[in-house]
Amino acid sequence: MTIQPMTNLKIDMHTHIIPKHLPKWTEKFGYGDFINLHHHKEGAAMMMKGSKFFREIQSNCWDGQERIDEYATHGTQVQVVSTIPVMFSYDAKPEDALEVSRFLNDDIATLCHKYPKNYLGLGTIPMQDEELAIKELERCKNELNLPGIQIGSNINDKNLSSPRFFPIFEACERLGMAVMIHPWNMMGFHNMDRYWLPWLVGMPAETSRAACSLIFGGVLERLPKLRVNFSHAGGSFLTTLGRVEHGFNCRPDLVAIDNPVNPREYIGKFWIDSITHDPLLLKYVLELQGSKRITLGSDYPFPLGDLEIGAYIEEMGLSDEIVEDIFCNATLEWLDLPKSQFEL
Repeated sequence: MTIQPMTNLKIDMHTHIIPKHLPKWTEKFGYGDFINLHHHKEGAAMMMKGSKFFREIQSNCWDGQERIDEYATHGTQVQVVSTIPVMFSYDAKPEDALEVSRFLNDDIATLCHKYPKNYLGLGTIPMQDEELAIKELERCKNELNLPGIQIGSNINDKNLSSPRFFPIFEACERLGMAVMIHPWNMMGFHNMDRYWLPWLVGMPAETSRAACSLIFGGVLERLPKLRVNFSHAGGSFLTTLGRVEHGFNCRPDLVAIDNPVNPREYIGKFWIDSITHDPLLLKYVLELQGSKRITLGSDYPFPLGDLEIGAYIEEMGLSDEIVEDIFCNATLEWLDLPKSQFEL
């Protein structure tokens, strides 16, 4: 799809949302540590993982109008919403994970229907079961009118290159569903919990793990029309591309066993979001990716995200064309959506 210029439109494609009220799935299913919300005070809730406190969140995690009002202060009109990764429930029994996914997807679809000019939604699917995942993927597309899904960087410690997940990616390509890959279940989590290292070190590594898995496993080669977006600016993948490529060249017997194509050849064939927190790094990824493959993202409403939603991008001296690509055009192409949908 060719995207025509659009002035002053900002689409934040990396934001998270959760229903204000959640079923008590741990009690219903009789096992696990599913997330529940305890609304302990006005405008806030405690996320409880089973019976343990996980984090406190504010009402902007669920209040659609409050989010729109906050976004207006940053000149941003549209949010692409997806669930909080802790809600994936990949470790649950497949049928239970499907129930959780359906509940979350229905809530997102309701929000998008209520505010069609302000919200787009990404669904979640039970990746641990291919048949159920594809079933819910098709429902997201055909019944809920969601343009894509969000999945984790690994599924119960299995890399995304695992053959069991290929039918899901194949279905995404067939249905034209965009895929956002978000780090979660960070490798080494329990060995580096001090200093918030899982979020500062583990998350970038997880995103690189996902990118390398899809490239080396041949998934992107076999599915050239699959539209994948790696969050957090691709994590550590682009910044370590030289090392990744060198490993491919010097030890093809270890690296190139499933796909003989140099990983550098895939640059520009996937999308990344703009969450670099660093203008120098954004300039670097612009050199590699080009502006048509970098989407505006903030990770709203969480503090590790871009709290001013692209403000530093406007201060970098970039051309209007590049800024417009990042602020809207790249996301519209990734989601395969027409500009007319958001003409206000």
